[in-house]
Amino acid sequence: MANSKLDDILSKLPVRRSSTDVSRRSGDGTGRSGRKTDVAPHPDPLDKAVAMVTAGTSFSRGADDPESNRPADYSGWRCVFNPLWCYYGFIIAVGALTLFGLMMVFSSSSVDLVASGKSPWNQLITQTGYALGGAFIAFVLSRVPVKFFRRFAAVALGIAIVMQLLTMVPGIGSSAGGNVGWVHIGSVRWQPAEILKWAVCLWMPTAILAMRKTKLPTVKAWAVPIGVFLLAFGAVIVGKDLGTAMIVVLIGASALLVGGLPISWFLGLGGLGVVGILLLFVTGNSNRMSRILAAYGTCTAEQAQGVCYQSIHGAYAMASGGLTGVGLGNSREKWNYLPAAHNDFIFAVIGEELGFLGALAVVLGFVVMGWCLINIAMHHRDAYARMVIMCFVVWIVAQALVNIGVVVGLLPVMGLPMPFVSYGGTALVMCLAAAGTAVAMARTQTDIKAALAKA
Repeated sequence: MANSKLDDILSKLPVRRSSTDVSRRSGDGTGRSGRKTDVAPHPDPLDKAVAMVTAGTSFSRGADDPESNRPADYSGWRCVFNPLWCYYGFIIAVGALTLFGLMMVFSSSSVDLVASGKSPWNQLITQTGYALGGAFIAFVLSRVPVKFFRRFAAVALGIAIVMQLLTMVPGIGSSAGGNVGWVHIGSVRWQPAEILKWAVCLWMPTAILAMRKTKLPTVKAWAVPIGVFLLAFGAVIVGKDLGTAMIVVLIGASALLVGGLPISWFLGLGGLGVVGILLLFVTGNSNRMSRILAAYGTCTAEQAQGVCYQSIHGAYAMASGGLTGVGLGNSREKWNYLPAAHNDFIFAVIGEELGFLGALAVVLGFVVMGWCLINIAMHHRDAYARMVIMCFVVWIVAQALVNIGVVVGLLPVMGLPMPFVSYGGTALVMCLAAAGTAVAMARTQTDIKAALAKA
């Protein structure tokens, strides 16, 4: 009974259709009409999720339903499902977290700068420049047609992979914290992996949707998106940046899952990938193994001054913050105790200075951002746009959760910045670029498009 109801809802959902030549035999069995007809593909996993969530609502009714023209009821608590509210909510969340990040970068970095004989405003001015540049890029990308992203996604991914491989070229690539992940040409230094994340989010949906139109056997059809994705992943992991590589894997895995990769394949490939990464890049690396053992074991007195030092002082910062914090600018751990206080461990300074309430506000900011993108994707009728949006959700929200998990001791230290908040030029610019691209996808959603046209 439940399956038949779900099938009925799925049949009414707006599906993506592709024109295919259908040969129709004539009466004598020899002629062909050569006409084209629209053949609807099987619904993907996101279609099924939309059907279950929207069952009984106006969105679940087909275009032929006389009630389908009625405006959806978003009154009261239902406003959280309003795509237009989520459109503006996402933009506000991005802006708020970016401005908040500038404030916290100044607070967490000023002491170290003064101690090194520099201006306390140095990193704030630099980060503000990156924020303004990223905001401009985000605005431009938000006005770009969706078909442009789809058309040039392969070019963007190719350029990103080449730039990532440049990190291995002597004299051009540079390292930090044991990871070779930066390109340094003259006075310009950037992290290509951040650009690669954005490119993967654009290209994976393109490749998967193109694959669906082929008549190749299933294994051969999936070979191209999976193979190129593994190439992108390899370009990152060869620089030993396991944290960034993990985010790239999550982006690709979400695209494959939403794109309809069989669950058995997904679990099998995922299991092989985890085993391979552990054997090749973790067990053979004493530094990574010690970080993992320190996160889930007991630190000795010697380790407390070594591999456990950053985690311990991050915990000190969070513990001393209490409910409301010690006050903005009054952190004690940032006085040369907590390494990377302005970057990977900026959440610890937030927890110390603004307390549990301040840390909770940051978490809620990412919750709002993630929910708004998911809600827009669920209401979107363009398969490419909603797959891209879901990839951005995984990138931004998963990276934020990993960063928070590291600071509070749930995960081993792996050097991932908090999106929009941590200090870092390439990371901030590309997060804003991702936000601008997500806005471009959202602007084509039916309700949002209609509302913007009236404005």
